[in-house]
Amino acid sequence: MGGNLLDAAYAELDAHGVPLKVAELTERMLAAGAWSTSGKTPAATVESGLAVDIKRKGDASRFVRVAPRTYALRAWPEAQREAPISSGRLTYLDSAEKVLEELAGSEPMHYRDITAAAIERGYIAPEGLTPAQTMYVQLMTDVKRRHQRAEEPRFTQQPGGIFGLAKWISGGLISAIAQHNRQIKDELLARLRAMDPFEFEELIGRLLTELGFEDVVVTRRSKDGGIDVRGVFVAGEVIRTDMAIQVKRWGRNVRAPDVQKLRGALDPNEQGLLITTSGYEKGARTEATLSNRQPIGLMDGEQLVTLLVQYEIGIKRVTPELLEPAELGVPGS
Repeated sequence: MGGNLLDAAYAELDAHGVPLKVAELTERMLAAGAWSTSGKTPAATVESGLAVDIKRKGDASRFVRVAPRTYALRAWPEAQREAPISSGRLTYLDSAEKVLEELAGSEPMHYRDITAAAIERGYIAPEGLTPAQTMYVQLMTDVKRRHQRAEEPRFTQQPGGIFGLAKWISGGLISAIAQHNRQIKDELLARLRAMDPFEFEELIGRLLTELGFEDVVVTRRSKDGGIDVRGVFVAGEVIRTDMAIQVKRWGRNVRAPDVQKLRGALDPNEQGLLITTSGYEKGARTEATLSNRQPIGLMDGEQLVTLLVQYEIGIKRVTPELLEPAELGVPGS
């Protein structure tokens, strides 16, 4: 369970883009189904796993503790690694939203002004020396991540470090775009389920390459022992993990025996990854994280579609050009 716990924690921090307290990180891992435990104190288990990894590996660990019970990824820039949680329990992003709602009057603000107002009002109590830079990195990261994943935006970004709230855009355009994108994602999932099995495996091989896998090989249609794709996952040119991937173009949820079958097909040095167009029953998630056994990562249909959208596989991104009113007179006249 330890290895899978660390992989799940890494994936959640990487997706979120800012440091997280252990309690929130654990909640996200469990909600995503990336990790599970039968213990009564899952947050303590997660913190123990992260602390032990940092102690054993030192600077080679993927993780770094940036505040009490708060962790970030070592690969992030210093500004991004600063703890976003304040004594008032607001993140930088939450504090930015609150400042813009209270002070901006539907007018965008510079990130330095947002930061100064957040500190003055006690929404954040940064320990680092560059809170404004931290605010900028986190706002920019949130805008970029939501755009890549075709998710409903929270903030808008303008040149010169200016940010506003996406909900200020009138006419329900943001909601209409989000509804349209949800429909496109649903259609993409339906197309995946209708694909030729071998073409689907080739598609997964392409996605794994985009995710940073090396030496990706789609196995032969027969005599593959239940393994559809093999590859080496590389993290920061430091960690290399041999992975055996099984893909299932299924409508029904994956069950515990399916996970057991994949584990039985693994070589001793491999970790497993099961990718499905459906979901996972509770027993399957429990089986995947059993202690003292080779860990099995699980990716469901929604997660698969999100990654395909992020890497523009099977979709194309069209950015609308939004018009806003401006003064008609000559500036300064």
